[in-house]
Amino acid sequence: MPPRFRIRPTRAVWLNCHLYLALLFGFFFALIGLTGSLSIYRAEIDALLNPDLVIVPSQSQPVSLDKVLAQLRKHHPNRHGAWTLEMPSTPSGTITAWFEKTAESVDAYYAPLMVAVNPYTGEVIASRFWGQTFTTWLLDLHTHLQLEATGRQAVTVLAVLLTVSVLSGLYLWWPGPARLSQAFALRHNAGLMRLLLDAHRLLGLASAGFLLLLAFTGFHLAYPALLENLTAASGMGHGDTGPNVSSTSKPNDRPITLSEAVLVARGLFPSSEVRRVTTPAGELGTYRINLRQRRELNQHHPFTNVWVDRWSGQIRSVNNPSLFSAGQTFTTWQWPLHTGEAFGAWGRLIWFFAGLTPLALWLSGLTHWL
Repeated sequence: MPPRFRIRPTRAVWLNCHLYLALLFGFFFALIGLTGSLSIYRAEIDALLNPDLVIVPSQSQPVSLDKVLAQLRKHHPNRHGAWTLEMPSTPSGTITAWFEKTAESVDAYYAPLMVAVNPYTGEVIASRFWGQTFTTWLLDLHTHLQLEATGRQAVTVLAVLLTVSVLSGLYLWWPGPARLSQAFALRHNAGLMRLLLDAHRLLGLASAGFLLLLAFTGFHLAYPALLENLTAASGMGHGDTGPNVSSTSKPNDRPITLSEAVLVARGLFPSSEVRRVTTPAGELGTYRINLRQRRELNQHHPFTNVWVDRWSGQIRSVNNPSLFSAGQTFTTWQWPLHTGEAFGAWGRLIWFFAGLTPLALWLSGLTHWL
């Protein structure tokens, strides 16, 4: 092909690409980053805004889950179906009971009932709907811009555009081997605009790896089907509850209790931690016991599950992450990598500041452009 017809990306092309992505979508990058950072500490913020949800730890043992379930049904007698009891992650936390299908939110995109229960007394403290609290509203803004399915699709597009923006910024930063030392300079005596530009470049360089990881994992959390198909991990994305497993034993007048189902499940994984317990829905329903093994990256949404027959107490199915393929394991890592919980408390803190960098980069770049 003659040289005059050859199309080559030049610095000017990438500069315009970087500029117009920031002008058109920079606000949304900043908004999603800010709301994501705050959502990392969603539980802590919710407790701060609602001090009634903070429990004074008791020296007594927590009440049985059967008593908790009885209190839930007493306070919500007309809610027929499965309840999911989420165990507290701290000694001062509450059990959160989830009821997915409510008459009040039948037309909502996602608005389950959340009931806070004192784990030491079984007392129902508060009943709230998802989206009607500050922290859940904030998380909805982060995940789908409060635009339901359309917003979720928009977030996947924004994740791709953020990736292009970061890569174009890295291209513009790279000065070549001969001038590499100058690329790390922060010039204090060259004027405010030069200092701002240098700070923008260095902050972009320092945060590029984090932002690329957040964009990648955020894309696959918003659009899980692609990665699940590529890794043969169907139904193993964040929030998936696994296969629909039925109780096959004949109904009788002595179904097992919730506590007995947990005991059966923990028999397979004695060193595991109980994270969630879902009650059967209908005669064919099973108890789903969600456990966390020590090596699982997922702190709050682990993938160890045991389904227990409600009539006989027999185990009907098991999900053991230790037996997952490499692709399945990678798929289940998307949530803990996105939130930073895979790296513990320090990881969450670093991810919190990483989420703020799109706002800082957008404001510094916009100020320099203006």
